[in-house]
Amino acid sequence: MKTLSVENTIQQNLQKVWEYWTTPEHIVHWNFAIPEWHCPAAEHELKVGGKLKYNMAAKDESMSFDYEGTFTQIAPNELLEYTLEDGRKVRINYTKSEEATKVVVAFEVEDENNMEIQKEGWQAILDNFKAYAESV
Repeated sequence: MKTLSVENTIQQNLQKVWEYWTTPEHIVHWNFAIPEWHCPAAEHELKVGGKLKYNMAAKDESMSFDYEGTFTQIAPNELLEYTLEDGRKVRINYTKSEEATKVVVAFEVEDENNMEIQKEGWQAILDNFKAYAESV
C-alpha cells in the first residue's frame, strides 16, 4: 500500500504539541480539512489497543462520518501509530527543535480519492493544527 506524508513545524514546545494533538477537548478545535467542516466530537483511549474516534461533519449537517482506529504504538512526545478500521496505518512523529516541534504524519492512502487530494486534505488538517497550537 502506498504511503504519503505531510509535515509542519509548530512554534510551540513538544509537551504542548503532544497535549493538543492527543486530548479530545483540543482535537475538536483543529481536526478538519476545510472551513465548511468541523469535528464536533473526539474520543481517545490513549493506550496500545485503545480506540480513537473522531466525528467529522459538514457544518450544514449535510454529511458526516466517523474516523476510527486502534492505537498500535505510543511513545509520549515522540510517536503515535494507529490502524484505521479499513486496515490503513497512520504514523505520527514529533521532533523537538529549540522552541519548535516538527510533526510528520505518514498515512497509507485509500482507493476512493486520488493521492493529491488525500495529501492536500491531510496537510490542511495539519495546517489547522499548527494554527490552533500556536494560538492557544
